[in-house]
Amino acid sequence: MNEDKIKGQWKQLHGKLKAQWGKLTDDDLRVADGNVEYLAGKLQERYGIARDAARKQVEAFNQDL
Repeated sequence: MNEDKIKGQWKQLHGKLKAQWGKLTDDDLRVADGNVEYLAGKLQERYGIARDAARKQVEAFNQDL
């Protein structure tokens, strides 16, 4: 995954991230600030999914960019 791509476009991605994962709060996204591991951890916490599944969802999101 190209984490630099996510970090570089973080502010533009904010709306898409909220649309994809509505349970994430603005504070979650503000704190994540492009950190893929944090984002995956928040997905795991908010949606009750395994860490690997959350990471795969973030990777799939990144590929769709």
